[in-house]
Amino acid sequence: MKRQPIIVLITLLLLAACTPVPARLQPAPVVIPTQEQEERQADPTPTTIPTPTAEPEPTESPPTVEPEPEISLPTGSLPAPTLFDFAWDDRSPFAAGLVSGEQATREQHPGASIYHIDLTISDDLTRLDGREEVRYTNTEDVPLHDVHFRLFPNIQDGGIAISNITVDSEMVEASYEVENSDLIVPLPQPLQPGEQVVIGMDFRVDVPTESGGNYGIFASVDDILTPAHFYPMIAVYDDEGWNVELTPPAGDPTYADTSYFLVRIDAPAGQTIVASGSETGREEQDGRQTITIAAGPVRDFFFATSDRYELVSETVGETKVNAYATSDLLAENDLALRYATDALRIFNERYGLYPYTELDVVGTPTLAGGVEYPGLVVVALAIYDPDLQFFESATAHEVGHQWFYNMVGNDQLDDPWLDEALTQWATMMYYNDVYGQSGYDGARQGMDSRWSRVDYEDIPIGMPVAAYHDNEYGAIVYGRGPLFFEALRDVMGEETHEAFLRDYAQTFKWDIATPESFKTLAEEHCGCDLTPLFEEWVY
Repeated sequence: MKRQPIIVLITLLLLAACTPVPARLQPAPVVIPTQEQEERQADPTPTTIPTPTAEPEPTESPPTVEPEPEISLPTGSLPAPTLFDFAWDDRSPFAAGLVSGEQATREQHPGASIYHIDLTISDDLTRLDGREEVRYTNTEDVPLHDVHFRLFPNIQDGGIAISNITVDSEMVEASYEVENSDLIVPLPQPLQPGEQVVIGMDFRVDVPTESGGNYGIFASVDDILTPAHFYPMIAVYDDEGWNVELTPPAGDPTYADTSYFLVRIDAPAGQTIVASGSETGREEQDGRQTITIAAGPVRDFFFATSDRYELVSETVGETKVNAYATSDLLAENDLALRYATDALRIFNERYGLYPYTELDVVGTPTLAGGVEYPGLVVVALAIYDPDLQFFESATAHEVGHQWFYNMVGNDQLDDPWLDEALTQWATMMYYNDVYGQSGYDGARQGMDSRWSRVDYEDIPIGMPVAAYHDNEYGAIVYGRGPLFFEALRDVMGEETHEAFLRDYAQTFKWDIATPESFKTLAEEHCGCDLTPLFEEWVY
């Protein structure tokens, strides 16, 4: 059922001069986000505050392209885990966090890394002390002489110190490169394709108390801790080798393979901890709490914590949607929940079922409009305002990333259009399905307005984040990018285009897609040569 709001399409310049009008009587104003926000988020033309939509019945269809065959792992002995009483191959802890249709995933991707993390949070939320053990499998076709870990706190205005590094229980000396953000762990002997190794290390993290680079995603501000990418994260090895480059200030810093996480967090008892995955255990004693979380399959592990959060929830199918915001934003938090549940229903229908039994929406002090993490999306508390259309678009956009970034991975630094521009298109579909044609037209106007900020220059949407200058990244990837998908729809036909995107989401689920694999699958669906279109828009 589509909503029937009053839609006003008007230029940004005219809107800037408009007199504010009461919410729910007229459309919310177009809000021009900050530079940091616009490089992270959608900003389509506004519509009125919505009412709940009918929940469509999701349907599943098999992919048309068979994925790469799984590797066959050897059965050689490895050091047993010391942090958790679960064998490396025991994926039973992850069953409760997956919907019934996703349970078989636990038997797939045997080469996915398994992280075990034991973490303690200081009382003032500015220091983390932890131990990490990870089983890593060489899924490449060449031997590996070392394993690289990303240390993002060292380039996000904080710091992380590593000690007691072991490889299969033997101490080793590691080295550092790329401004100490690349930890290189040597292997006693080359790790052959299919072989496994267990790498352990202690780490201590200092968290900044002011929002800094990459939109302030790694900070402890206003009694809210958001330590994004706090742990040593294994870098992706691909045809370029180890991906360990410095991350630009715009865009997302990570490029990650699918992994599984068991995490134990020791924190002050009054904290509400919201994390990727599902809680599997909880204890409280002497003013402290210990929470155990299982997350997987996921691209990353994230948590936020505060003693200021209030919770509202709603269930969509097998998924419980939780919205957390500070107690002064209770009405706005209800809206965040509504936007997220509507987006979840729509994307379930369009791209295949969301895989987890939980989806969290968390308000934080981030400088971006929102940020995506597996099973959890962050929305800036600064835009929790029913009069700001950006609040709705940011929430819907981040929910869309659960399909395009988390389930379907990509190189977010080199090919940001594969997740950001595609998720902008998904956001346009959200507006189409919630508000009808007028909603789509308004969303399209927002994307067009972004592109206009660089005078509609034909800058390719397929460049790395670092190749864009000034405001080009936001204008091209977030503005011109979704319009490429409109052009692709016009070439393929609407039904073929929709079937292709659903197939794309299912075919590359838990794998990494590339521009080439995207184009190949699209051409299989339409039976046409898309090279001219890609040359015009992407390359």
